Amino acid sequence: MTGDWRMDRIGAALRGENPTVLRRLEAGFAVIGDVQFLPGYSVLLVDEPGVQRLSDLPKAKRLAFLSDMDQLGEAVERACRRLDPDFRRVNLEILGNTDPFLHAHVWPRFEWEPTELVGKPVWLYPHERWSDERFRLGPQHDVLRDAISSELDRLRSTI
Repeated sequence: MTGDWRMDRIGAALRGENPTVLRRLEAGFAVIGDVQFLPGYSVLLVDEPGVQRLSDLPKAKRLAFLSDMDQLGEAVERACRRLDPDFRRVNLEILGNTDPFLHAHVWPRFEWEPTELVGKPVWLYPHERWSDERFRLGPQHDVLRDAISSELDRLRSTI
């Protein structure tokens, strides 16, 4: 995947041009991560360009964003549990240290992770994991994309 959409992920999602979008949610976009060294890694992007932090949103929109984050987390959990018997849990994070827009990371964690990393933040993984072509999002992740999308659909149908 290449293109200018990475320079404006939210604008591209709003225009229907962001290829990582899984589903439109109430306050944002559920997207699958650009890297998949932890299969199922997903991100919730706020749907308002220019919003940098959770506190920039009115209270109702904040709660909707947090609800969307919960929903994406549960969808990733369900999909990963079904696809990998070594699934452990999901970590949810709103950091805002690098990208200047509100987003939440949804990291599935697995028993097969290296012992020295399994109980630590994902950000401690070596740089090579983030840039290795083997882990770049591509067609090999279509089953995973479909599984997370289906779980989002199921969860949204029960609301």
